[in-house]
Amino acid sequence: MQEIATELKDKNVTVVALTPQLPENSVTMREKNNINFDLLSDPGNAYAAKLGIKFTVEGELREIYDGFGINLPKHNGEDSWTLPMPARYVVSQDGIIRAADVDPDYTNRPEPQKTLDDVSNL
Repeated sequence: MQEIATELKDKNVTVVALTPQLPENSVTMREKNNINFDLLSDPGNAYAAKLGIKFTVEGELREIYDGFGINLPKHNGEDSWTLPMPARYVVSQDGIIRAADVDPDYTNRPEPQKTLDDVSNL
């Protein structure tokens, strides 16, 4: 999203990202990735759950996270070991989702051009 954030801003599009991380733990990610759009906290993945995109990190995957030093309870401020599926929504000014890209495989992300096309189709 960062690579198209300026183009979206030029189209008067508001870009926000949701993360289960505590706000103080998002600062490093914001700085590291030069994020220049709003990064909002979703404590306990409550909103992700309402969208049906919350999942629990279990078993082998939790061990992999541990092996990389990723401590979700510490970063997220709660011990549910849950994450949201990566999702990208284009919402019109009337609050209706006009395009959605959600995939449980975090490596499958839409190309930035698709998001620009979705916005242009509004």
